[in-house]
Amino acid sequence: MTKRMIDYWVIPPENDAEFVACMEEVLETYERPYDADHPVICMDEQPVQLIKETRQPIEAAKDHPKRVDYEYERNGTASIFMFSEPLSGFRQATARSQRTKVDWAQEVAQLLDTRYADCQQVTLVLDNLNTHTKGAFYELFEPAVARAYVKRITFVYTPKHGSWLNVAECELSAMTRQCLTGRRVGELDELRDEIGAWSDQTNQKQRGVDWQLQIDEARTKLARLYPKIKNG
Repeated sequence: MTKRMIDYWVIPPENDAEFVACMEEVLETYERPYDADHPVICMDEQPVQLIKETRQPIEAAKDHPKRVDYEYERNGTASIFMFSEPLSGFRQATARSQRTKVDWAQEVAQLLDTRYADCQQVTLVLDNLNTHTKGAFYELFEPAVARAYVKRITFVYTPKHGSWLNVAECELSAMTRQCLTGRRVGELDELRDEIGAWSDQTNQKQRGVDWQLQIDEARTKLARLYPKIKNG
């Protein structure tokens, strides 16, 4: 038995028509030019564990780094909701104590009522979680209100085992590395403050996303994913 390192990766299936159909829909969506009246928004979620300090850390000094006791206290979990508009360089990170259908619908509705209030239509790229459904709006709002929200959204779902196609997942990875890795965040409000500050600072830089993979290139480089057509 060797001690070789293992990389855990989401490996897409080969010869899968449903996978490539969803993949090409996502890629085609990313190829659209920027349209402020019909923006493309990506969203993803990430669970995090809240960890509290049991002893007061010793702040860094000239002769030593910050010192944190190895003991900690688990303080439950939270869920981060990431929304990213790749072509404008906008992203929004929020946190909730859970990620139910109602939580998801509230987060989407909040964006539609604020930043996108003047947009009659938005395209939302997201994965196929069972909470990401049109019905979620009907569990939160009266039917007429729910229908009004749903009519404004064009849903584009990433394929199963294809979460790497979601720009919001890339943003979550960047946020985790730049804001949360190596730190202990023990309270939900503290988590909200930290990821909110990260969003604001990143947005000020107007850092956009330069998505490179296009459909024609995918059909060549990812040919193994496409079904083999049998003639005759």
